[in-house]
Order: sequence, then C-alpha cells, then structure tokens
Amino acid sequence: MSLETVKQGDTCRVIKINGRFDFSCHSAFREAYSGSPTGTEFIVDMAEASYMDSAALGMLLLLREHVQQTGGKVTITNCRGQTYDVLQIANFHRLFKIVQ
Repeated sequence: MSLETVKQGDTCRVIKINGRFDFSCHSAFREAYSGSPTGTEFIVDMAEASYMDSAALGMLLLLREHVQQTGGKVTITNCRGQTYDVLQIANFHRLFKIVQ
C-alpha cells in the first residue's frame, strides 16, 4: 500500500490510493486530511487501488465526518472493479459523490 497526498491550491487535496486500501494505511490516511483548512475539497483517487475492505470504508466515513465539521467536500474518483463494487454494496454512493 502506498498513499500520496497532493495539494492543489490552498483548499484542494488529492489523496491517491495505490494498492491495498486497508487498515495498514489508517495513520497515513488520517494525516492526509488532518489540519486541513476550513472548506477543503478532498478528492480520493482510487485509480491504482487494487483492494479495499471494511477498514477503508471506515476511514472514508471518518473523512466525511471531518469534512462535515469543516465545511468541505469529498469526491471519490476512478473507482473500478472490486473497489467500485464494495462502494456500491455499502451504499456509499448515497454518502459521497463517486465518479468512475
């Protein structure tokens, strides 16, 4: 697993997930959004994600909670295959904007 955060301007961060999105990236994922300014937009790029589990769903929910408190927004992009299926089964399309 590898996780990369790219800042795009003052209020946009792209969190790129590479490989497995599971509990092993919990700390890095939390660091990616901690301390972000009010109104930050987060884009979670799943293009290189090969797997996600319930821990990943929990991390996305924590990000959503953070964003609700700070007035930002979250978009999940480039979901394919198993990662897209997991998000759909969990009804995350009702909680997040998901762009394939």
